[in-house]
Amino acid sequence: MQIGIVGLPFAGKTTIFSTLLKHKSAEEGYHKHEAARGIVKVPDDRLDRLTAIFNPKRQVNATIEYVKVPGFEGDGKEPKGLPAQFIANLKNVDAILLVVRDFANEMYPHAFGRVDPAKDIAFINSEFWLSDLAIVEARLERLEKNVAKAKGEKNQKDLALMKRCKEQLDQEKPLRELELTPEDERLLKGYQFLTLKPLLYVINISEDKISSAAEIEKSLAQLLTPRCTLTSLSAEIEREISELNAEDAAVFMADLGIKEPALHKLIRTSYELLGLISFFTAGEDECRSWPIRAGTNAQQAAGVIHTDLEKGFIRAETVHYDDLIKHGSLQACREKGLLRLEGKEYIVKDGDILNIRFNV
Repeated sequence: MQIGIVGLPFAGKTTIFSTLLKHKSAEEGYHKHEAARGIVKVPDDRLDRLTAIFNPKRQVNATIEYVKVPGFEGDGKEPKGLPAQFIANLKNVDAILLVVRDFANEMYPHAFGRVDPAKDIAFINSEFWLSDLAIVEARLERLEKNVAKAKGEKNQKDLALMKRCKEQLDQEKPLRELELTPEDERLLKGYQFLTLKPLLYVINISEDKISSAAEIEKSLAQLLTPRCTLTSLSAEIEREISELNAEDAAVFMADLGIKEPALHKLIRTSYELLGLISFFTAGEDECRSWPIRAGTNAQQAAGVIHTDLEKGFIRAETVHYDDLIKHGSLQACREKGLLRLEGKEYIVKDGDILNIRFNV
């Protein structure tokens, strides 16, 4: 799963991306006009606890791939339309992380001479909207010609759906607000519309605003729409935390009144925005967190581990993390009837610990 990091110049994209990857320098490996990619572990206290209990040879966290997408860089004038390469890079991601500046810095002036998160959000969303509208209008023109020649059922369905999309965009509303059937989603998938993708606003604040982060988030809450969420952090402070050892980082965060690095919350929020939950496997060799879509059944979850487990699925021995922690061991859970056998149609819950029984 990929999340594209975008934003206006000097918003903090590179600092956040580099810190996510624990780079020591924000400029390391950075090329202004190229997309940069990196795999990031998803922090999960539950997996840490399971590792402490089972003492395995290794711990494997779930991961997300972040892609830093350049494209808004320019001469300080508001661009008219998104660059083709920017759109190409962004179309392939599963969600968008929009870094929004809320700090003043004379050395790195804002591209439009302002520090106004709401206006920046509105501007970038308008660029996404214009990009999608251009695609919809071009597709509508082609479909109307096709329907005039041959009134096939597929052309009719495509035409009706594109008209719905055009009506939505004409109201300057994102496509993610549309109610879509699974068939609609399948038909639209190939277009990779930007306003259809889940969206995470990351408000990059200065150190002196950390204590008022909750109020800043609340003031921007009216901008949120379905499949859209918001969080805040200070990219510079997060970079400093990432460069300290664990002991010094704890002291530094305590001085600032921070319980954990804000980037941990950002990663978890990204994970949830993608519609992902985690189930676990735990044993002497390995404790691992596996990402799946909410609503995945046990047989499908087994296939995430290995295709052979899905093909030969018999049962899933299942216990929830909370029950294991409460009672202390798998044996205690078994005695209380909390360790149970579930069939292939069982819907896996976030925090389930599974042991797949299979035969190939």
